[in-house]
Amino acid sequence: MNSQDEALIELGRALRSAGYHFITVTPETHRRVNARRSSQAAHSLREVFGWNRPFTAEVLPSPMMALLDRARMVEKQPDGRLRSLVRYSSLGTGLYLHEAYPTSQKDAVFFGPDTYRFASLLARVPGHFRRAVDVGCGSGAGGLSIAHRVDTLVLADVNERALRFSRINAALNGVSHVEVLTSDALGGVPGEVDLVIANPPYLVDEGARTYRDGGGPHGVDLSVRFTREALRRLSPGGTLVLYSGAPVVDGEDQLRAALAPVLAEARALFHYEELDPDVFGEELDQRPYANVERIAVVSLVATRPA
Repeated sequence: MNSQDEALIELGRALRSAGYHFITVTPETHRRVNARRSSQAAHSLREVFGWNRPFTAEVLPSPMMALLDRARMVEKQPDGRLRSLVRYSSLGTGLYLHEAYPTSQKDAVFFGPDTYRFASLLARVPGHFRRAVDVGCGSGAGGLSIAHRVDTLVLADVNERALRFSRINAALNGVSHVEVLTSDALGGVPGEVDLVIANPPYLVDEGARTYRDGGGPHGVDLSVRFTREALRRLSPGGTLVLYSGAPVVDGEDQLRAALAPVLAEARALFHYEELDPDVFGEELDQRPYANVERIAVVSLVATRPA
């Protein structure tokens, strides 16, 4: 860890000690709430590090301000006020560092309602695992949320910024049995694996942001590729847990249709479930979704035959 990363860890610990708690909403809800006249300036820790509003230096305790400066994660606004370049969000008993709002950069590290639903899904999958890989880990929150049930946790991503934030979040949450690896899907992960978890991007993003664009005309390509690679790499009897989005065209779930031959080829035992019938409705106004009637959130829990 360098000095800047250590400062972000210390800042997270200081926030935890101060009783900080914040649940992150969707970007659209965030935009609407921050557009209110009463939301134009931060007056509390939640408003600085959760709602990500402009603030003046006296709003923060001086030790926190010093840590934010040391981390080089504060910017000066044209009006002279300050703004944090990171946020901290609560998930269960954990606290996780992630990107400032809005997450417009191609390598942004995203955290939001999908993160909470993913962690909830993982909590419902029973078992203790020898070696688990969180593919496309982002902030690492998914894998870290089940670290107590894993002997070795691998956090893997192609995004170096995500890997940096994952290292910080592992340290902030006291998880030491972790490997952080640069990997495109499972290509850079050596050794045996008995659990693969994935919450890949599943939208069609014309800005091609890494955390958001799932690939292909409907955004399902990464989910299909992750599934195929996982079922080939898992130890016999190993488990894949996939949380993703499914565009529905003329009543047909496009992700389920694309996964069907992959699951059949692997002879996997699986349970596929629609968790939420309608998310990101605003995306339907975009050109790539001209023939999509809704986007559902789905889960796939698949087991490789023993």
